[in-house]
Amino acid sequence: MGRDVIVACDFASAKETLEFLDSFTDRKPFVKVGMELYYAEGPEIVRQLKARGHKIFLDLKLHDIPNTVKKAMSVLSKLDVDITNLHAAGTDAMMRAALEGLTRPDGTRPLLIAVTQLTSTDQISMERDLLIREPIEQVVMHYAQVAKGAGLDGVVCSPLEAERVHNVCGKSFLTVTPGVRFADGDKGDQKRVMTPAQAREIGSDYIVVGRPITAAADPVTAYQRCVNEFIG
Repeated sequence: MGRDVIVACDFASAKETLEFLDSFTDRKPFVKVGMELYYAEGPEIVRQLKARGHKIFLDLKLHDIPNTVKKAMSVLSKLDVDITNLHAAGTDAMMRAALEGLTRPDGTRPLLIAVTQLTSTDQISMERDLLIREPIEQVVMHYAQVAKGAGLDGVVCSPLEAERVHNVCGKSFLTVTPGVRFADGDKGDQKRVMTPAQAREIGSDYIVVGRPITAAADPVTAYQRCVNEFIG
């Protein structure tokens, strides 16, 4: 897989999701299935989207004791998703267990990436709520290095950190970056953001874009604008 725009299908039902995607007649976008949609519809929505020809990032952010995460990943391995994830804060042991659970008997598996710090988190909230005193960029780099050491394929990080992640962990270590907004758009609850063009320049491999596309008056045009700015 190469550089791409992932559309965050943060909808409450399969009906709403499929109706939204019906608008895309020329290209099947890479889609993100997150907690809201997955908890509402379960694995069947993944099967439906795959049958329609979409690549899928299953964004459930697993975070539990290693054995529980290993068993959960073993279940998810039976779904034909392309990328899935967990929280790097779950520790090296949890990430290694997850990788083991996600790997199928034939040795194949989806890409597995780790969430470093959410793009809704800033330095103040990280220190106040999580009692993490180091600079947020330093924390992200440490989590990325631990994830790479555990054998993962990349991280979810802010586009602000993508270039340094590649410098620290190598160009082949994937950076999947939410927190992308158009220059003339609303930031919403995101705090560490960039435009699609800036994310391209700084080296993001994938950008995850939700409301700037899904809430747009013309989602297909907004998606194409995002593709043009990010991929060219």
